[in-house]
Amino acid sequence: MFGQLVVGPPGSGKTTYCNGMQQFLGLLGRKVAVVNLDPANDRLPYECAVDVRGLVSLEDVQDSEGLGPNGGLFFCMEYIESNLDWLQERLAPLLAEGRYLLIDCPGQVELFTLHGALPRVLKVLTDSWHLRLAAVHLVDAHLAADPGKFLAAALLSLSVMMHLELPHINVLSKVDLVAQYGRPEMGLEFYLQADDLAAQLPGLMDRRGPDGAAFPPRYRRLTAALCEVVDDYGMLQFLPLHIEDKHSVRALLRHVDKANGYAFTGRPDTEGGFPSDLTAVGTADYGERDLAAEFEERYMGDVTDRHEQRAAGEQLLAK
Repeated sequence: MFGQLVVGPPGSGKTTYCNGMQQFLGLLGRKVAVVNLDPANDRLPYECAVDVRGLVSLEDVQDSEGLGPNGGLFFCMEYIESNLDWLQERLAPLLAEGRYLLIDCPGQVELFTLHGALPRVLKVLTDSWHLRLAAVHLVDAHLAADPGKFLAAALLSLSVMMHLELPHINVLSKVDLVAQYGRPEMGLEFYLQADDLAAQLPGLMDRRGPDGAAFPPRYRRLTAALCEVVDDYGMLQFLPLHIEDKHSVRALLRHVDKANGYAFTGRPDTEGGFPSDLTAVGTADYGERDLAAEFEERYMGDVTDRHEQRAAGEQLLAK
């Protein structure tokens, strides 16, 4: 069976993505089920087939064990690992029906990079239960407005890729909101390709702290080395996503279906037949460049004006 493992930092739009993708797949006629694997997520806008909070919830663990949010999540993941029969029992009928799974995961990066319980659970899903999953890693697009934050997001994305060991799609989510956070120094295509992060260095290193101090030389060298690490791997690219734009969702779904192998099964996505324009696998050009150009014009074209208007407004308020 096939599915998507939806990961990303808190607030990156994972739950919204699952909701939107569930609706989109439903319109295609694909049988889909959403699995909430986040014991802290108590607000689910989508129809949830399996909710891990029926087994363990972060709130209950914090109350009973006296743990904080991070410690509580570690406890929850270990509890899920020790009770995989509960999860298997609820997934079995979905798999028997051939459901396409959307797995909504917790956002704390420590669960993927520093703690072994969740990766071991995922290993059981893929190796023992034979789920063909592709990881969809969401990063908030507004981070592109700050070179330092985008570098951190790039390092996070690369780290998650290495630790999950799954076919991996990186996504810049909420592209439609990027203009609200200031003007990115580069065009959208630069952030999608992420293959020359050192080009951001002048803008990053010319900045000064709140006390007016310049960026120390040792930190400049460290930042340059981190950019070089990402560039040397040569594995990092992003796809743009506006979850309410059907062309954006369709382009992303094509990549995900190729990554997890669904596109090669020949299964129809609608009751009326096989829509080759949605699942064709032999085409190299999926139109991402056109989509990026459209998004940049639509959502970033007037960033300068908005930024200047905001600054002028702040000056007026200061007076």
